[in-house]
Amino acid sequence: MATANKNLSEYDKTTLPNGKDFKVGIVVSEWNDIVTNGLYTGAQEALIDCGLLAENVIRWNVPGSFELVYGARKMIESMEDLDAVIVIGCVVKGETMHFEFVCEGVTHGIKDLNLMADIPVIFCVLTDNNMEQSLARSGGVHGNKGTEAAIAALKMIELNRKAE
Repeated sequence: MATANKNLSEYDKTTLPNGKDFKVGIVVSEWNDIVTNGLYTGAQEALIDCGLLAENVIRWNVPGSFELVYGARKMIESMEDLDAVIVIGCVVKGETMHFEFVCEGVTHGIKDLNLMADIPVIFCVLTDNNMEQSLARSGGVHGNKGTEAAIAALKMIELNRKAE
């Protein structure tokens, strides 16, 4: 469980695979873009810090979090040389059931892509109760979940390559 003083995004790149030969796609929701752009920046900076060439980090935008599944599937189908896809979104709880439906649909969709695709699809969708929580996790007091997603992608690429 996260605590108010814990930065969840610290990593030791000496313990991670060097990404110089990796190519990672990132599908980013435009909804709540103050958050999703922060998450993207965290992911991009961590990937480059761990050796990926800037041109090997490919960004596609989709309108909202629900569209992340389709965007990730199309990215996987159209780019044969991808090693992983990270999906980035932010759904903030409101007064209606919309939050639950979107979160459940996106979660199951990304799970399904992981079962069907030959490359890992990393889930980086914030599902917070309010915007303050999302901002705290997209470069704020709790670090950056985008950074964490990038580290997960590197580890899963390495696992996938070992399993081939």
